[in-house]
Amino acid sequence: MYKLNDDLLLESYKKALGLQLDPAFIYLIEKEIKRRGLDYYIRQTS
Repeated sequence: MYKLNDDLLLESYKKALGLQLDPAFIYLIEKEIKRRGLDYYIRQTS
């Protein structure tokens, strides 16, 4: 996930939620979003 820029990571998260992908995969994306300090985005989409 280190190679994804922030915008692509957030777009991937949004798509994964919309497609109702595996919760474990969504969790990995959320973990990376939090690591980058972008967790405000998770709160916005909840």
